[in-house]
Amino acid sequence: MKLDSKTVAVVDYGMGNLRSVSQAVRAAAADAGWQVVVTAEPEQVAAADRLVLPGQGAMPDCMRELREAHDGALQEAVLASVRSKPLFGVCVGMQMLLDHSDEGDVAGLGLIPGRVRKFDLQGRLQADGSRFKVPQMGWNRVHQTPHEGRPHALWQGIADQSFYYFVHSFYAEVAEKRHCAAESDYGGHFACAIARDNIFATQFHPEKSSDQGLALFRNFLGWKP
Repeated sequence: MKLDSKTVAVVDYGMGNLRSVSQAVRAAAADAGWQVVVTAEPEQVAAADRLVLPGQGAMPDCMRELREAHDGALQEAVLASVRSKPLFGVCVGMQMLLDHSDEGDVAGLGLIPGRVRKFDLQGRLQADGSRFKVPQMGWNRVHQTPHEGRPHALWQGIADQSFYYFVHSFYAEVAEKRHCAAESDYGGHFACAIARDNIFATQFHPEKSSDQGLALFRNFLGWKP
C-alpha cells in the first residue's frame, strides 16, 4: 500500500503504548502536513517517511513480538527503513535499539552500541531520606548532553533540565559517550536519550510529558539529519 508523502508510521508490533503515542505525534503534526498512521504492515512501514518505535512491558516480549510479526517482515522493514529515514524510539522502543538487554538476556536490534542494565538501588536513600524505588516512576529532570559538540537538534527550543515523565526499571548504557543525547540522575547518572545519525530515542515518555514532550515530537518532524 502506497502512503501519501510526509507520513509518520507508528510501528504496531503489539507491545507499544500506541494510543497515547500516536495521539501525541498527531498533536505535534497538526497543521504541518503530516499524516500519522499506526500500522503493523511492513509495506506501510517501508513507504513511510519517518518511523516512531514505541514500546512498553518486558524487553524479551517486545523483541519476540517484533521479530515474529509477519514472519519477520515487520522487523526487516524497520531495519531497512532506518538506513535512510528518521526514527524516534520511545521507552522500551529505545532499549530495543541497543545490542543487548540484561532483562531476559536478550539481543536487541544492534543499531546503537550498548546494553540495557537494571537499576541496582537496594538500600540506597534519596536526598530527602526516602528509599529509591524501582521502577523509577514519575517526573525527572533531563540534562541535554553535547552531541557532536552541541546539544542534539531535537532539543531546539527546549530548556535544559526540563522535566519528563519516566516509568522504567532498566536503563541504557551506551558503549560510546557520543551516542548519549541526554542524562538523568536516579541514584546515578544514566543515558535517558540516545542518538546516532538519523536515530533519536528516549527512555522517558514524551507522550506523557506535556508541552515539552510535544515539542520533542515537533522537532522530530522537522528534523533533517
